[in-house]
Amino acid sequence: MSTATPPAPRVETQRVETQLVKERLVSAIRLFGALGYGHGLAGYFSAVDPTSPDHYWVNPLGVDFTRVRAEDLLLIDPVGRVAEGHGTLNPSVDALHGELHRARPDLTAFAHTHSRLGKAWSTLGRPLDPITQDACLLFGRHSVYPRFGGPVTDRDEGKEIAQTLGDGSAVILQSHGWVTGGRSIGEAAWLHVAMERAADVQLLAESVGTPHRIPDAIARETGAMLSKQEYADRQFLNLCHSLDVRS
Repeated sequence: MSTATPPAPRVETQRVETQLVKERLVSAIRLFGALGYGHGLAGYFSAVDPTSPDHYWVNPLGVDFTRVRAEDLLLIDPVGRVAEGHGTLNPSVDALHGELHRARPDLTAFAHTHSRLGKAWSTLGRPLDPITQDACLLFGRHSVYPRFGGPVTDRDEGKEIAQTLGDGSAVILQSHGWVTGGRSIGEAAWLHVAMERAADVQLLAESVGTPHRIPDAIARETGAMLSKQEYADRQFLNLCHSLDVRS
């Protein structure tokens, strides 16, 4: 008979909460893989650890989005060191995501990819316009970081990007791609998808004419209706189910 002392209820609860976050994060990363947002070694998705809010989990360098597992994730401490996990940390992760997490503790997750449409739109150096009802979700919630200086490995640049984010939810990185943040992993993922789809529609519309912009007041009101966290979480789960994405 085992005489091992069972874990204290609080410790066990924390362990379960952390595992659930890791599994949800893996689902989001695999969803990005299924949607074709991966590009070589680029891109990462991070989420705050529920029991240590000054730490966050992130996917390792070199593991394809479609193949990431919960046991592959790295736990990053407040100074950017790997506190748990055995993979390689992308040198851009803490310079960008670490600064974003530290600047916006109200957002629990951040996603960055070099998706095809994210890169295409980012070359224009301007925000997405509210030209459709769906694009209104992004109105007033995203901004443009206008400087490209190569991969983000400088903490000062990460701080500048965090300042550009302000109290919004997304940043278009000039000639680079998107960064989205969310009050949940699902929201960060869904905003990424919404930006990709909005760019697709706007590029298509502008290729044949000049799209009509929805008036700001209506765009703002519509965006407020669409921006509830529970809507984002449901959209995220629906995408995972439709593409059979599992952690």
